[in-house]
Amino acid sequence: MTATVPVALPGREYNVVIGTDLLSGAGARIAALGGRKHVAILTDDTVAGLHLPQLQASLTAAGITSEALRLPAGEATKSWSQLEACCDFLLDQKVERNDIVIALGGGVIGDLGGFAAAVLRRGVRFVQIPTTLLAQVDSSVGGKTGINTRHGKNLIGAFHQPRLVLIDPDTLSTLPRREFRAGMAEVIKYGILGDAELFQTLEACRAPDSAQGLGNTVLETILERSAAAKAQVVAADEREGGLRAILNYGHTFGHVVETLCGYGTWLHGEAVAIGMVAVGQLAMIRGSWSADDMERQQQLIAQCGLPTAWPTLDPEAVLKTLQGDKKVLDGKLRFILPTAIGSVEIRDDITREEILRCLAQLSG
Repeated sequence: MTATVPVALPGREYNVVIGTDLLSGAGARIAALGGRKHVAILTDDTVAGLHLPQLQASLTAAGITSEALRLPAGEATKSWSQLEACCDFLLDQKVERNDIVIALGGGVIGDLGGFAAAVLRRGVRFVQIPTTLLAQVDSSVGGKTGINTRHGKNLIGAFHQPRLVLIDPDTLSTLPRREFRAGMAEVIKYGILGDAELFQTLEACRAPDSAQGLGNTVLETILERSAAAKAQVVAADEREGGLRAILNYGHTFGHVVETLCGYGTWLHGEAVAIGMVAVGQLAMIRGSWSADDMERQQQLIAQCGLPTAWPTLDPEAVLKTLQGDKKVLDGKLRFILPTAIGSVEIRDDITREEILRCLAQLSG
């Protein structure tokens, strides 16, 4: 069964299509977008070995030729040097504004490929084909693209919406369990943000740390509800002027963990899981979040095989990294604090003392 989730952005609207065997039919869907019958594919070494032949066969069957650039797998690929490699490859392919660039892979390839498409000729069309759970439920939808620098995560980037997102859950069968678990952090996030029923569904699962443990029905529910939740928020606030900031639940502290521990030490979803525990602790200190809900969140994170312990980090380094976060506005940090399972609030009145107290409790 195939489900379609529309992302309603006037003039930039597109569909997120979810269904099994979509990869083998991707060529026909991409051909329907029109344009030159040649596409450029950005992927990584791991995904290329698993899924690139099927995608290229589908394109060939639809009368489309293709060339692929295989990049190193891993978070370190979201860099200036690899962005340059992508842009040089796309220019070598003579990609024009109306052509299609395909990002085939996880969040790293989607973010990097989307950014390359955003800056090339001041914006060319691109299609997201996410192959990890984290990318399928989160990063492939919404048009956030970018790279990392020594100053922090995703501080260089652009908003550039894809023309189509194709989500094939069959690609998850080759996903390492650790990567699957990392994706579950973003699913838990949606439960906390506004979908208490989804959160309860995950709590009831026998083993939510794997596709098999979830079962096909729950997995399809996760993909559809996550895409719908993201699409709704993006349509209301495309460029994160207000409401969209809630999608960063767990990410503010999570990005600190990634930056200070070194990219690649933790997978993005693992860092977000740690960040959700940390911001939950901060909410408890402020009295806006109950100990019972905090315990439920922590238990579900652990059930999904994700880390919950705050790493050993210098508090002053944490504060400095927080101040460099892209969500700082007029010098004030915006935190997304939980108030209940299914409800959060945006706060910019968190004090230095509250953060230090939170870090002390996490480290204790």
